[in-house]
Amino acid sequence: MRVSSPDRSQGLTRRPEPLPPEPLRPALTLFDAVRRGPERPPLWAMPHADAADHAACRAAIRDGSRSFFAASALLPARVRRPAYGLYAFCRLSDDAVDDAISRDRPAALARLAARLARIYDDAPSDSPPDRAMADLVAAHRLPQALPAALIEGLAWDAQGRRYETLSDLTAYAARVAGSVGAMMTVLMGVRDGAVLARACDLGVAMQFTNIARDVGEDARAGRLYLPLAWMRETGLDPDAFLANPVAGPALRAIVGRLLAVAESLYARAEAGIPGLPLDCRPAIRAARLIYAEIGRDLERRGLDPIANRARVPGRRKAVLMARALLPFTAGNGLARPDLVMPELLMPGSVMPHRIALPLAETAFLVEAVAAQPVPVPPAWWNVPAQVARVLDLIETLREREATVPAGP
Repeated sequence: MRVSSPDRSQGLTRRPEPLPPEPLRPALTLFDAVRRGPERPPLWAMPHADAADHAACRAAIRDGSRSFFAASALLPARVRRPAYGLYAFCRLSDDAVDDAISRDRPAALARLAARLARIYDDAPSDSPPDRAMADLVAAHRLPQALPAALIEGLAWDAQGRRYETLSDLTAYAARVAGSVGAMMTVLMGVRDGAVLARACDLGVAMQFTNIARDVGEDARAGRLYLPLAWMRETGLDPDAFLANPVAGPALRAIVGRLLAVAESLYARAEAGIPGLPLDCRPAIRAARLIYAEIGRDLERRGLDPIANRARVPGRRKAVLMARALLPFTAGNGLARPDLVMPELLMPGSVMPHRIALPLAETAFLVEAVAAQPVPVPPAWWNVPAQVARVLDLIETLREREATVPAGP
């Protein structure tokens, strides 16, 4: 069992000097019982994660995704810390499935689902990412359907699924990356459907870029994510390619086609950035620019993902991050009809702009957030509602105190 540290229980690193005795006070009122004074927050408000947990989550993103870590430096602190926790949980989830041998992956997925259930029961497992995730779930009212979608996508990976069409591949990307875009948007305090749709576009675009970059690495591991229909259209047999991955003209054409789809989605995503808080926009634009640059580097390497792995050097990232800090107009980059991929747009969506409908494959993520609005606290003058709220908080306090070890 994980024992609470002095920082958790007292908010201090050492015990304060004893105070002189005070005169007797009246008995505690209902509100005194709930609001226990500034020296110790009420237990229902005490976070699960401590400073060491947050440091571990930061290390996970620093070591696991240099591009995302660089962009996250531009996030305000109130968003950056939960973003690290979210990334660490996503990374833990991915590793838990990838590191399990094939026959153990169903069990690994079951354990992962159980961990997520514990997070939403406010009883996270003894792990820094789990504790950080539990805190952000409670603080931001994060719908469970979003991380559950991520785990479903990992289950598809465990099954070794291949994707016949672009739509099939988009459904996969919606789960493993669009869900992360939606969760990040909620962490920023935004639940607007149009902005969420564009965040999902950005997540899918990033995943397509990753797939294009990692074709060779995936093939050598026996994995294939390119649309099978596209491969057959160019005369490239999927099984023959896996047996002998070579960057011939057919593969280069497919990789270029996938990057073009990603570029169209990056353009759509731009229109959602103005819907984010002002201090969050540079980080998201930086992530968009850095990931798109991966595709451009792949193009400069002749669209060969077998012999080379595209990357963005640190100096180029710094330039893109500086560019992300400059004012921009959402319409920039959206006036090119040739960037629109009609096969990915829902009926009725002709041009990619802020009010465009979500992709058919990501609509369920947007709907999940809409189905769980943030409750509005009762007005101060609504006494019955305030009393009911206080009683609910007291009950929560009792439940939390029952799980906290007694102090010395």
